[in-house]
Amino acid sequence: MKYPHTEIKNITDTYFGVEVEDPYRWLENDVSAETKAWVKAQNVVTNSYLNQIPYKNQIKKRLETLWNYEKISAPFKEGNYIYYSKNNGLQNQDVIYRTLVNSDKSEVFLDLNTFSGDGTVSLGALSFSKSGSYLAYTVSIGGSDWRKVYIMDVATKTIVEDALVNVKFSQLSWFKDEGFYYSSYQKPDGSELSAKTDQHLVFYHKLNTSQLNDTLIYGGKPEEKHRYIYANVTEDNRFLVLTPRVSTSGNKLLIKNLTDANSTFKTILNHSDSDTYVLENKADNLFLVTNLNAPNKKIVSVNFNNPEPKNWTDIIPETNQVLTIAKSGGFLFAHYMVDAISNIKQYKFNGEFVRDINLPGLGSAHGFSSKKDESTCYFSFSNYYTPTSIYKLNTDTGAYKLYWQPAVHFNTENYTSKQDFYTSKDGTKIPIIITHKKGIKLNSKNPTILYGYGGFNISLTPSFSIANAVWLELGGILAVPNIRGGGEYGKAWHDAGTKMQKQNVFDDFIAAAEYLIANQYTSSEYLALRGGSNGGLLVGAVMTQRPNLAKVVLPAVGVLDMLRYHTFTAGAGWAYDYGTAEDSKDMFQYLKNYSPVHNVKQTKYPATLITTADHDDRVVPAHSFKFAAELQNKHQGKNPVLIRIETNAGHGAGTPVSKTIEQYADVFAFTLFNMNVKTLNPKN
Repeated sequence: MKYPHTEIKNITDTYFGVEVEDPYRWLENDVSAETKAWVKAQNVVTNSYLNQIPYKNQIKKRLETLWNYEKISAPFKEGNYIYYSKNNGLQNQDVIYRTLVNSDKSEVFLDLNTFSGDGTVSLGALSFSKSGSYLAYTVSIGGSDWRKVYIMDVATKTIVEDALVNVKFSQLSWFKDEGFYYSSYQKPDGSELSAKTDQHLVFYHKLNTSQLNDTLIYGGKPEEKHRYIYANVTEDNRFLVLTPRVSTSGNKLLIKNLTDANSTFKTILNHSDSDTYVLENKADNLFLVTNLNAPNKKIVSVNFNNPEPKNWTDIIPETNQVLTIAKSGGFLFAHYMVDAISNIKQYKFNGEFVRDINLPGLGSAHGFSSKKDESTCYFSFSNYYTPTSIYKLNTDTGAYKLYWQPAVHFNTENYTSKQDFYTSKDGTKIPIIITHKKGIKLNSKNPTILYGYGGFNISLTPSFSIANAVWLELGGILAVPNIRGGGEYGKAWHDAGTKMQKQNVFDDFIAAAEYLIANQYTSSEYLALRGGSNGGLLVGAVMTQRPNLAKVVLPAVGVLDMLRYHTFTAGAGWAYDYGTAEDSKDMFQYLKNYSPVHNVKQTKYPATLITTADHDDRVVPAHSFKFAAELQNKHQGKNPVLIRIETNAGHGAGTPVSKTIEQYADVFAFTLFNMNVKTLNPKN
């Protein structure tokens, strides 16, 4: 391969007396002409390579065909209307529809496909005022986390005032019909897509007033820096709740009585040692979800007037399984993860057990949420080979029925998933779900994608995707281990993959690959490692530690420079998981020892397709740029080492369907081509 020239401009940083060279620092400047020229040159080489793969278009057409089915969301009631989203199949963005209560006639309410010709304007948050008379919604342009907020009169579908601008990482929470609370940062100096943002602020916007007059509610004190602050008004308009966070894990908890004009914020928790939030209130009685002294979470109640932890009373105690909770019709629906599989139990607010909700099968259920006065809620169910269906549940009886099932041209009966457990390097048992066509031969020659994440308390539970379905059709195996760093087994499981225990995550993933190879599902010649964001770090670290483990590596929008990640956008908020190079000499050395950018050597690497996007202001593309430059400079073998840089796209959310299909076609074609697969013969 002849790669574009990447100039070396050495900059040296010193950490605790140790000098570290950064030859590609100039690629961090996303607005420079040099960087833009480099991006263009890399894309020319990458596209030239991908376009010569003979069956790429065949994969793309199958993705388009399978993707082209109607998709709808569960309906929800706001004011006099029932709302739901729908996509006819290949629309770049979903469309919001509505019907009047007790009517069957639907109309288009909000269609973001009309906002841009290429579908790169996407919908973020959607929040109705308490009566349902107004809607505030956020819009992203080109995939950026910076949003505009539009306010609509729902009766006339007209925008009622100028859009709010420069809003980022924000909920929109209404107080009555008068206005709403939102969060943002001050616009940073330099590039808005890469410059550091680390002082979150909460504002109140009064309807039909200028954003310039919005009231600062919380944040902005130099001595009290919070990177994420979310504001939420309780359903009865009684309380405003704030959850200030320094990092992505752990929050303080503050509450204010909105019925008292002279009230100030009352502190429930003044530290960030737990993840705790207000789920519901009944008058002054608060119901909290917390993992304080309960790593798998529990539900407690406490009176607003004395809300400190010493006064908490358990409603649903902690169990051996991780708890998430939803509320509907005056009931609590407890979602437990049993080895990453959903298990649902219904409770009253006094903690009395009502019933088990027996799900349609083994997989993932989501939903069970509605307002207090509604006796109906909806939930979705899917697994890796079963497309997502929606069910309508009566909260009083627990009975449910199928509400909507997709018409996907994918024969689920031909596929199977099974969960195994394997042993990691230190003896820890790790679950892994392996999905494939029924009747495959365990001959070590099955193209296999090993997908992982392993961070930020995020759990990988079975869910259906069209892209994965196409991979299965092509004869591929999908293997997803629930490695440490995730949330599948609670806070202890998460913490076991953070900071100076991060190597556990990589070891767990390596052990998953070895398990698949040992059991002849695949071999190194037919194995691809794939992950995005923190998962991009995962596969980047594993490929530099074990370059012979897999044939193909697919790091997407990865965190790859571990010495500087915290200097970009909101990256400093990830320090709970990673630590920073400034924390201590030991932490610096630990990060340097696994940081993908800093561990590329003069050796042979797998076929590598790095993917990123020019508007990713979550994990800035400089991570991927620098990693690609290092690999192209030092790689000794014949395997291609390419970077694919999407334009007018961000970290992933809101990416147009057309761009998503193009990317998966490229990724799957690249993977199979480098596994020496000559022709395709997919059979559903």
